[in-house]
Amino acid sequence: MGSSVSREDPPPPAPTPAYAPPPTYAAEVPPPFTAPVGEKAAAAEEKVDYMNLGVPLPYEEITREAYMSLKPDVFEGFRFDFTKMLGEYFALSHSATMGNMELPSRGDDVIKVPTTGYEFGANFFDPKMMLIGRMSHEGRLNARVKYDLTDDICLKYNAQLTSEPGYSQGMGSIDYKGKDFRSQLQFGNNEFFGANYIQSVTKNLSLGTEAFWLGQQRKSGVGFVARYDTKNMVATGQIASTGVVSLSYVQKVSEKVSLATDFMYNHLSKDVTASVGYDYNLRQCRLRGKVDTNGVVTALLEERLGGPLNLVLSAELDHWKKDYKFGFGMTIG
Repeated sequence: MGSSVSREDPPPPAPTPAYAPPPTYAAEVPPPFTAPVGEKAAAAEEKVDYMNLGVPLPYEEITREAYMSLKPDVFEGFRFDFTKMLGEYFALSHSATMGNMELPSRGDDVIKVPTTGYEFGANFFDPKMMLIGRMSHEGRLNARVKYDLTDDICLKYNAQLTSEPGYSQGMGSIDYKGKDFRSQLQFGNNEFFGANYIQSVTKNLSLGTEAFWLGQQRKSGVGFVARYDTKNMVATGQIASTGVVSLSYVQKVSEKVSLATDFMYNHLSKDVTASVGYDYNLRQCRLRGKVDTNGVVTALLEERLGGPLNLVLSAELDHWKKDYKFGFGMTIG
């Protein structure tokens, strides 16, 4: 009886192709290119939709960053301001001042006389309307009205009324806000009429123009403005047919510190003025000041003492005229 062993033959080898690519290794395959996060953000910012540029600032506010640093509200003497909210939209205010008033003089001498003042104010604010009124003890009334007819049309009116003939004045305007532009029509006493228009040209650049007519004095003029702003800087330029050229630049050093400078030239009077200023906003105080080519040094400190109480210190030194102003103020509310 014999044993038998069954054996299955192995399958034939697979046919070798005429061309076989060389083997590759994972280490040799280059990873796909990915741009750094900063470059991705920069590339996204470069893609500008010129059909949706955004609305520019109003024509009269194109230099507001420089204005905050270079035009601090300095005063002389003592000032006390008190504001009391009587509801969600209504507030009353009281303001008392004691200081000196400068009288006009022919020479370089500064003539000052002591003076005191008091103003009573009433404010009304709601989402569509703003009413502000100030009445002084001398009978001078200052009023401001702003009313939004629609989301795009706004009416404004400012008036100053006095008992002295010829010193009362008023100015009204109709503002229209478009998709990427703003326009304004102005009218006032002394047969004043004006119009301005500002347009967003790119994401950072806006250009504008204005024209006015003063019928009582038979004077007219036109002007052109340009504003270029980024996250870190704002540069503006203005030129008018009246002979005025104005340039300003603001550098945002950080979220709390801004440096500003401006230059103004008047072709008719040949006056040239340049100034450098700063705006330092801390947690409990704000410090602003400037130095200009006329020898004037200005500083304003606003300190929050706690709650609604604020301390205000003001100083202005005019070295050429030897005129020095110091102020101390308290604000409540």
